[in-house]
Amino acid sequence: MGGNVTTEPGFRQPVPPQGGYTVDDLFAVPGLPPHTELIDGTLISASPQQYFHSIVIDLMVTGLRRTAPERIKVRREMTVVLDRRNGPEPDISVVRAEAVTGRDQTRFAVADVLLAVEVVSPDSEARDHDTKPHKYAAAGIPYFWLVEMSGSDHHPVVRTYELDPLTKAYSLTGTHRDRLKADVPYDIDVDISPEALDAL
Repeated sequence: MGGNVTTEPGFRQPVPPQGGYTVDDLFAVPGLPPHTELIDGTLISASPQQYFHSIVIDLMVTGLRRTAPERIKVRREMTVVLDRRNGPEPDISVVRAEAVTGRDQTRFAVADVLLAVEVVSPDSEARDHDTKPHKYAAAGIPYFWLVEMSGSDHHPVVRTYELDPLTKAYSLTGTHRDRLKADVPYDIDVDISPEALDAL
């Protein structure tokens, strides 16, 4: 996700309130560009999406849904409320099914998120590598995955992390190329090969 909110036609960013924006502001400020996030009280807008970013999200969502039990839902690009000043939008969220309350829903509570997935883009690299994982861990999201483009054929590499509840930090549990197999938060088997991407 990109820089400050200034690019939506007809949108003029209001002067931030003292102390920054809150999650309530994120859903109340009129005309915000789609996929605006709230990080530390600052509104962050999305830059134009790379093709890799788009198709990897499609591939991962399809693969995650294929083996998801009924108690789990897989959603893309929904705000997760971490606290009053932070409402990031993971590229993919795996949530408890009861957290899905209706088609007009705009957010999930962090307590309902089991896994957050970020697909790294050039403009969001620092946030995806540093800011967001630290915030997700501090808020108690049990699992975090980071997806990056690798090699001359630009195939995805997925690094999987698990939260240490004592330190509130993520530990690397695996690096996956071609096939992503995991048994948490449920049994997962996703073909992430270049051929799988090309087939979309």
